[in-house]
Amino acid sequence: MPQEIDPQARRRRVQYRANHRGTKEMDILLGRFADATLEQMTAGELVLFEQMLALPDPQLDGWIRGDQPPEIFADLIERIRAFHRF
Repeated sequence: MPQEIDPQARRRRVQYRANHRGTKEMDILLGRFADATLEQMTAGELVLFEQMLALPDPQLDGWIRGDQPPEIFADLIERIRAFHRF
């Protein structure tokens, strides 16, 4: 049986992943958003954010800068855009 991860440890892991993407631009875009919002995310929002972090930077960058994201990520991408005032 898989061991349940401590919620705070999980948030710290997600925060690290958001801040260490591999490209400076995505570190800034996703990292600052995570730093400001992770504590308020529901469990479902956190799962969705984790799924999004697993995607490649060029794809996420396009969505954040204006390309149409898939419906599943549309609200989250809109929150990131609004956070950065895009």
